[in-house]
Amino acid sequence: MRRSLFTAVATALITMPAFAALPDGTKAPDFSAEASLAGKTFKFSLADALKKGPVVLYFYPAAFTPGCTVEAHEFAEATDKFKELGATVIGVSHDPIDKLNKFSVSECRNKFAVASDKDGSVMKNYDAVLPSCRSNRTMPTGLPTSSPRPESSSIPTRTSSPTNMSRTRWLP
Repeated sequence: MRRSLFTAVATALITMPAFAALPDGTKAPDFSAEASLAGKTFKFSLADALKKGPVVLYFYPAAFTPGCTVEAHEFAEATDKFKELGATVIGVSHDPIDKLNKFSVSECRNKFAVASDKDGSVMKNYDAVLPSCRSNRTMPTGLPTSSPRPESSSIPTRTSSPTNMSRTRWLP
């Protein structure tokens, strides 16, 4: 009995952060960050990306950890499907840009950008603060088949079904 109770409590405490999310209909906080695509650094702006179409924004604890590497591979494999829907994919972590330059080539396979949230402000604004010591796994699922271009005054968010520690936001 004690073992079952301990397991249930431990599981709840470990997975609790996975349920943190912006409420549906909340305006996505705008941000700009230094990012890397195919090992090349550039300035990513959410507002600029949304002018081109929807954005899939996902957060991960740390580059080159086992779970984050698997997740990056899965997003790389799914990038063409996202592009068919007109979506831009961007991953966000606390890692320095030098590390992300390598990660964007080897693990993201030059398919999508990753941004450096050095001070953690982007993750805090999205209620997606993640412990850097845990691995994670997110499957890009539940994408809408079409999505209208957002108006600049209101950018609603939809949250996918993240598993374990990552957070994914589909920003139409």
